[in-house]
Amino acid sequence: MTDLWRSVLFLPASNPRAVEKARGLDCDVAVLDLEDAVAPEMKAEARDAAVAALRSGGFRPRLAVRINGLDTPWGSDDLSALAQADATLIVAPKVESAEAVQALAAASPPGARLIAMIETPAAALRLDAIAGSSKALVGLMLGVNDLATGLGTGTSDDREPLKPWLAQTVAAARAHGLIALDGVFNRIDDAEGFAAECRQGRLYGFDGKSLIHPGQIAQSHATFGPSPAEVAAARAIVEAFSAPDAAGKGAIRLDGRMVERLHLEAAEALLARYAATTPHG
Repeated sequence: MTDLWRSVLFLPASNPRAVEKARGLDCDVAVLDLEDAVAPEMKAEARDAAVAALRSGGFRPRLAVRINGLDTPWGSDDLSALAQADATLIVAPKVESAEAVQALAAASPPGARLIAMIETPAAALRLDAIAGSSKALVGLMLGVNDLATGLGTGTSDDREPLKPWLAQTVAAARAHGLIALDGVFNRIDDAEGFAAECRQGRLYGFDGKSLIHPGQIAQSHATFGPSPAEVAAARAIVEAFSAPDAAGKGAIRLDGRMVERLHLEAAEALLARYAATTPHG
């Protein structure tokens, strides 16, 4: 089944109530956070809680863990503990180079997949190198708050200064066959603003969005999942290429426009994503 990445919800691993609630949430990925959401004095406790959650299982979403950076006092211990718990998806914060990804891959549990967070100007300038650095890497995730701060654009909700990096993150991900995940939206009670930012992320080509509240899941799914119109159009393309008179043709006429084999491949991929949404209702 095709993995879905429409909604990637962060929750503090140090909060037992949040971890327990995550078991039944409809997000595609739940990220047990050991980094920003956890105070220094709670790091060890959060790590133990994440390990316990991974071992116990029973979560509806796929589980990931955001570790602390390897340049912090906690990062190496995080990876050592996750190796004992057979963690399969690790989110790495503030990745700034190909070498950093390679070091993370070497220290991670065997077979674990990595998501690299792009959060600094240095990372933004090395996107291609980071994206092509390791077979363990499966995705790039923008850390918009840190990136905006590092660029000096402030932390307002106007993403105009970040648009070049939105596009380049997606381009780097696509060039290397990776998932591209948009950053968080900070105003939990602004449903309209969140919907608009989801639409912007979809427009730029992101596969999904990082979330900070369960109330954002439904909108993220609605925006990043295939719409009924897109599904109908994709089915029409597949059916047209399946017709006897399309055999051997690289391009056909459909509804007044030329449709090529690349459109067929895109339509088949969209229908596969649509089929994968069935377990989520």
